[in-house]
Amino acid sequence: MSHIAIDARIINSSTGRYVERLLNYLQQIDQVNNYSILVLAKDKNYWQPTANNFKVKIADFKNYSINEQFGFKQFLDQLSPDLVHFCMPQQPILYHGNHVTTFHDLTLLKTYNTDKNWLIYHFKQVIGKYVFKQVAKSSNQIIVPSNFTKNELLKLVNIPADKITITYEAADVYVDKLTTYKHPFKQFILYVGQQRDYKNIRYLGDAHQKLLKKHPDLGLILVGKINDSAKINQQYFVENNYKNIIFTDFIPDNQRDWLYTQATAYVFPSLMEGFGLPGLEAMGYGAPVISSDATCLPEVYGDAAYYFNPDDVNDIARAINDVLTDDKLRDDLIKKGYKQIKKYSWLRMAQQTHEIYIKALKIKN
Repeated sequence: MSHIAIDARIINSSTGRYVERLLNYLQQIDQVNNYSILVLAKDKNYWQPTANNFKVKIADFKNYSINEQFGFKQFLDQLSPDLVHFCMPQQPILYHGNHVTTFHDLTLLKTYNTDKNWLIYHFKQVIGKYVFKQVAKSSNQIIVPSNFTKNELLKLVNIPADKITITYEAADVYVDKLTTYKHPFKQFILYVGQQRDYKNIRYLGDAHQKLLKKHPDLGLILVGKINDSAKINQQYFVENNYKNIIFTDFIPDNQRDWLYTQATAYVFPSLMEGFGLPGLEAMGYGAPVISSDATCLPEVYGDAAYYFNPDDVNDIARAINDVLTDDKLRDDLIKKGYKQIKKYSWLRMAQQTHEIYIKALKIKN
């Protein structure tokens, strides 16, 4: 019997779905080892275990902080687990205990968000690059969500390729729990997620406005919390007198998922992703997916998405118009989407992760 700690401090964030699903299925897989689930104080009730060998513990150490480097290290030293799974690269680089790390993507190192202080953000990138390299070297095993992320990590740091395991994520569908979200559009395209610069929302808005010439009733609904990034996009759209665009702010999952079922198409214009979960979710609810052809997205979506060049507003508009006007193309994308999501499984992801834990424990012993 081993003691495994899972650093779940990101469970209530944009990548938290990965952590929550992992914990949910690990409980079904492992009734032998003891697990400490480490969360921030504000999230102490966010996830509750159903298995007796899983315990939630408070680890109130903010990401990318001095306290994370020293206070969290001391916390882990005192906890003394046989293995720690850090679900993100941010971690105490001086921690020398047996550990596994998940690298979701390298966007921190490759992008800039205009809602952030330029100097501070780029300083964080320099520090982040150093931390990522040290973490990749010190981790017993590394988990990534796509082959693209694996290759990006191998370009960054010289480590053995067989140290890295790809565990694809998945999409859940709950069609019996949907709730209507009121909106004024006869038809609309949908985007769900963060609105940082690399998500390319302004280009999506530009393309949408071009489409209004042919489709004057077409709406654009942007689902996600209205934070500083979203406010910058709102300001851009207002200054350019853009029409038929709604920012929902945070809405419950059952309303978000209802929008998936009603969307004329789901559009994912991102310039960089590690996996691209919202597109799979959209496929599960029967929305045809129109996607950027950048980074990992063709790897994850296969032929179940219709692609465009995310750096070209006209090409984004072209792809959306093709799907709006070609019923056969739409139907084909919907059918392929249902087929594509069956290739992915949260249970299989958790099983692979558990196998990685066992491998790391054996190597250490």
